[in-house]
Amino acid sequence: MSDNRSVHQSNYRGWLYKWTNYLRGYQKRWFVLQNGLLSYYRNQAEMAHTCRGTINLANAYIHTEDSNTIVISNSGTHTFYLKATSEVERQKWVTALELARADAIRLTEPDSDEEVEPEPSKNELQNMVKTLTAKLEDMNTCNDLIAKHGSGLQRALTELESMDSPSEAGSKLKVINERATMFRITTNAMINACGEYLDVAKTQVKRLQKIVNYEHEQRMKLEEMVEQLAKEQVTLESKAKKSMGHALTKKGPMGSEDEDFFDALDYQADEFEVALPHTQTKHRRTDSNISFDSQADERSSDLSSEEAEESEGQEARVYSHKAKQGPPRQQTASVKSQLNRNASSDSKRNGGETQIVAARNPRVASGGRVRRAVIPPKPNYSLNLWSIMKNCIGKDLSKIPMPVNFSEPLSMLQRLTEEFEYADCLDRAAACEDSAEQLVHVAAFTISAYATTTNRTTKPFNPLLGETYECDRTEDLGWKSFAEQVGHHPPLAGVHVEGKEWVLYQEVAISSKFRGSYLQIIPQGIAHLVFKKSGNHYTWRKVTTTVHNIIVGKLWVDNHGEMDITNHKTKDICHLKYAAYSYFSRETPRKVTGVVTDQDGIAKWVLTGTWDKRMEAAKVVHIDESNRGKPVFETGPHVCIWEKRPPPPGSDKMYNFTSLAITLNEPEEGVAPTDSRRRPDQRAMEEGRWDEANKLKQQLEEKQRAARKKREAETEEASKRGETVKGYQPVWFEMKQDPVTGSPIHVYKGQYWNCKEKSDWSSCPSIFL
Repeated sequence: MSDNRSVHQSNYRGWLYKWTNYLRGYQKRWFVLQNGLLSYYRNQAEMAHTCRGTINLANAYIHTEDSNTIVISNSGTHTFYLKATSEVERQKWVTALELARADAIRLTEPDSDEEVEPEPSKNELQNMVKTLTAKLEDMNTCNDLIAKHGSGLQRALTELESMDSPSEAGSKLKVINERATMFRITTNAMINACGEYLDVAKTQVKRLQKIVNYEHEQRMKLEEMVEQLAKEQVTLESKAKKSMGHALTKKGPMGSEDEDFFDALDYQADEFEVALPHTQTKHRRTDSNISFDSQADERSSDLSSEEAEESEGQEARVYSHKAKQGPPRQQTASVKSQLNRNASSDSKRNGGETQIVAARNPRVASGGRVRRAVIPPKPNYSLNLWSIMKNCIGKDLSKIPMPVNFSEPLSMLQRLTEEFEYADCLDRAAACEDSAEQLVHVAAFTISAYATTTNRTTKPFNPLLGETYECDRTEDLGWKSFAEQVGHHPPLAGVHVEGKEWVLYQEVAISSKFRGSYLQIIPQGIAHLVFKKSGNHYTWRKVTTTVHNIIVGKLWVDNHGEMDITNHKTKDICHLKYAAYSYFSRETPRKVTGVVTDQDGIAKWVLTGTWDKRMEAAKVVHIDESNRGKPVFETGPHVCIWEKRPPPPGSDKMYNFTSLAITLNEPEEGVAPTDSRRRPDQRAMEEGRWDEANKLKQQLEEKQRAARKKREAETEEASKRGETVKGYQPVWFEMKQDPVTGSPIHVYKGQYWNCKEKSDWSSCPSIFL
């Protein structure tokens, strides 16, 4: 370690050893900790021009592996593995890192956990003017009195000078003293009034300056947004002109527009393109420029300038054997046996195509319990969305206080549980013996998680730190799940779900940014799926979700990006591409295509469909690579591997909930005191008491804020004493290093269901009112 260190402990610098991917070992690097950011360089001379990597401590987790190793992880997107030269140096760095992290959190949120500068009101400006006017009137009154008593004093002095008799002068001196006393009193009153006016003016000028700055910032943001909208309009007009010109030139002298249109539909049905997996297997999210190495021997995911860049993906053209006219042909016995061997009870024959239809009813359990089918309808409350959203441009909405008017009566933990509505896809996958075939059904499950986002534009409640949610549907649906909010900066949830033949666990951190005309939701973390019988271990990262027309028009949702589902046992990969919606594209809206390849990169299956309706799969029977351009995949008949169930009656009046979503917040006995079902503001909203729900929500946030400040104070005191700082520790999950990805992840301890049987909730914190 170098002796060149900052005096303040939260600013620190020195030598550490960092694991680097390209050299497969620890290399000595110069680290600088400043302003809540940890940056590193190859040497001290590089500090002036080249930074090799940076991690923001405000959103990071810091823990130690052994006496010398420090691991810093930022929700799975960035991870630093560092080694100090001794245990003493390691402790010094950990103390400095924790102090810097606390300072960074305070800088991002100076006063509260979820606070935005309030919009100045008209009444506030009126009160300011009224206060200053009253003080000015007091000064005018004092001025009048000073003039009056000054004039009287002046007259008395003039009369005294004109008197010759000493006896008359003595009586006049008494009058002069009285008038001088009155003049002194009014003068002191004037001085006090001036002082009060000055104090009030100073206070109000500061507030007025804040108001002026606020209005200036809002004006600049609006100007930027209008400029962006104008650019987008010009781009759309240009594309429209090109599209219209292309359509006119494509028509022949005897051809019609309708004929061309139907040709395009036939082309899309039988011929399409799929994106191939990238040469370096990574969990990708191209829209947010985030990537993560999924190989077990990769120790760091910071992807700094020292790392190799990802290679560009390729595409392949797919020709299927689906008929262009007439009824679809019967599927071959081999295809049926491969995709429907264990799904005969879940499928039906319709026009020659096999359609997977769930036989389970999410409302009726095998034990006879009938769950609720309706919830109170959504009240018709009017609220100006723009009046709130205009203050949030460029900010993370997870830190912005939102009234329940924009929410739905479910927490994010319940929303994550809702993704298992089509968990029967995983049951079919568990019955597959072929790993490539199994991966097809796993891909169908990952796509089905987006089926409910089409018309669900409301926001789920942000879980409180320590909030939990259990959902035991073993009897009717064959799985049970448990989730806990394990982190608050950033919001982080641990999820653990068990089926009869599979286990799925994930650490979910969702960041959201409001960009003026749209809202972008970027999930962080990696999902893990393990099948008990085969031992196949799959991982994937979710794609980006965007909510459009925040300002004008009807809200609509799009999911877009690329996803790699990797089998770490067999090295099979399914590469999915969620096409971004475009007004001028001839592609099917919400289209998803994919290809399953084995460890040698040979395509086995292709997938096509939409994330809001259904997905089909076809086995690759021939690959033509004779052409130097795109390879050509010839496939057999298409088979439906997933299809969205119709919504329940009246769902449009119940927040567009599915049958499963309606049951998620149903009151249930025996759940933990921290369960989302017991959250009072969410319950009040579901019952239509929105005004009360907003008050309860504010009280819960204030209680959570007070608890956070208390923890920060305790952490800072412990750091000053040189003690090891652990910070907040979840109750049901613990931080461990993932053996597959090599990054730290919160995993389930396995104690919740045992504690529920004993009704032992002594370890649960008090987070509700």
